[in-house]
Amino acid sequence: MTDKELKQLKDTLWHSADVLRAGAHLAANKYGQPILGLIFLRYADILFKQHKDEIESEYNKYKGGRMEKTIKEIAIEKCGFFLPECAYYDYINDSPDTAEKAVVVKKAMEAIEEENPKMLNVLPKDVYAQLVPEEEPELLSDIIRIFKDIPENSTLDIFGEIYEYFLGNFALAEGKDGGTFYTPATVVRYMVEVLNPEPGDKKILDPACGSGGMFVQAARYMHKHNANETEQMKFRCYGVEKEPDTVKLAKMNLLLNNIRGEITEANSFYIDPYNSVGSFDYVMANPPFNVDEVDYVRVSEDERYNTYGVPRNKTKSSKKKSDKKETVPNANYLWIGHFASALNENGKAALVMANSASDAGKSEYEIRKKLIEEGVISQMVTLPSNMFSSVTLPATLWFFDKHKPKTDKKDKILFIDARNVFTQVDRAHRKFSDEQIKNLGIITRLYNGDTEAFKALLEEYNDALAKAPETSDDEEEKPKSYWQEQIDWLNERFPDGVYTDVTGLCKVAKVGVSYEIDKNGKQTEVIEEDSIADQGYSLNAGRYVGVVIEDDGMTEEEFKETMLSLNSELTALNAEAKKLESQIAENIKVLFGE
Repeated sequence: MTDKELKQLKDTLWHSADVLRAGAHLAANKYGQPILGLIFLRYADILFKQHKDEIESEYNKYKGGRMEKTIKEIAIEKCGFFLPECAYYDYINDSPDTAEKAVVVKKAMEAIEEENPKMLNVLPKDVYAQLVPEEEPELLSDIIRIFKDIPENSTLDIFGEIYEYFLGNFALAEGKDGGTFYTPATVVRYMVEVLNPEPGDKKILDPACGSGGMFVQAARYMHKHNANETEQMKFRCYGVEKEPDTVKLAKMNLLLNNIRGEITEANSFYIDPYNSVGSFDYVMANPPFNVDEVDYVRVSEDERYNTYGVPRNKTKSSKKKSDKKETVPNANYLWIGHFASALNENGKAALVMANSASDAGKSEYEIRKKLIEEGVISQMVTLPSNMFSSVTLPATLWFFDKHKPKTDKKDKILFIDARNVFTQVDRAHRKFSDEQIKNLGIITRLYNGDTEAFKALLEEYNDALAKAPETSDDEEEKPKSYWQEQIDWLNERFPDGVYTDVTGLCKVAKVGVSYEIDKNGKQTEVIEEDSIADQGYSLNAGRYVGVVIEDDGMTEEEFKETMLSLNSELTALNAEAKKLESQIAENIKVLFGE
């Protein structure tokens, strides 16, 4: 299936959501469950059919012998699950177009869970009764027929993309509520590009996993980079999510993408189901920002948090015992500390955080300073605004590397200001294009000395340029000018094919703290000018990368003449404003007889 055909299929399938919105007796934030459940049923049906001949052949081959296995045992070996006949999609689709269709779907899902314990309580069995309203009992049948359009030869990757597409569209449609379970795929892809996860016997944690998008993109990245399938299967994902419905979305997402791991329903602030401290090779997360009602006492003795420090309000001596319990002023740094402490000695992390955390003061300042001076933070990236359905202000990506303190980069942090790198989706939403992800990602590669990756990317763009048409009305087919822009973007910023600071884009800053001892043995702290310490340990990329001042083409005399002219105009406007202000005041006095 070509990219164009897949896009057309996804758009056609999304029509099912419109059908559902028009007739279902269902709250706006509940549309996702039944539709994603049907996507799962269709996936299970197609995958089982694709293996059915192989399953039956092996069953007949060993039937009656010492190596005989049941159909169910062989099915689980071949495709990961067993599908009972009552859950075949054709059986469901062919059942009567009445209110009983909801019962048929529910029984199919119950049978799947019964035959496959790992799917227990994953499928949204009970919601379908609300999709057969009395005035339109055939509604559910109409939606089921739409998903019959998914081709029988669809692969695992296609189903994963369809599921992700629906998650993203539900998040856009539901606004803030949808954003709680979905991080935009292009943001996650960039995080993975920088993190560069390796397959094998590795573990990744997301303690605020939502619908599991971080895990899916990490798995796809490894698959795309030709990871050995056996090694990729050893990779394990561990997620924590406190919303029961979202836990189901995440478990279905992992099953649809053939990802090994666990999703636990719990509140990460108070429960650590995986004994996370020092246990993980990778952490990826987009936690809820600015949570302010976390019980201080319950987290203060937890090693996940107190390793780097627990945020705390200044206590007042006059505080009475009868006052309400103490809470953490802001949980952003609880998350940050948790992510850092969960990493093993060579672990890496990528997380989305509120912009305000980069400069937070008081107790948060002390935690940030400790992380910086210990060399844990490797990179900071300021994102464009409007990248998230639930957050309009720009967020920041934090990257940790526990191996970094053992290298010559211990006292350095790479800052990237990506606020001007985006593709406009609509008036209110932006994303990264594939090439923007690669272009931003190559900055990190160059910083780490990987000049071959830079050459390979240029070669990829030059190949695309050679094959591209001069012009194109098809958004899926980019013209030569587009590819030339990508080549120019790289060459203009890194003309020698090695990392260099680029004003307005990237800068490597030093922590910049050293100590001198005078002849009396007294130690004095020395702070390097323009260093991170000199900037008050701020992690705001804008403080370091600078701003590009565009050349306006004017001579010095022309610029001076223009500014004097503008100043004269401003003076005249100010005088007119004062005159109008006096006139308005006089009119009010006359109007009210004063």
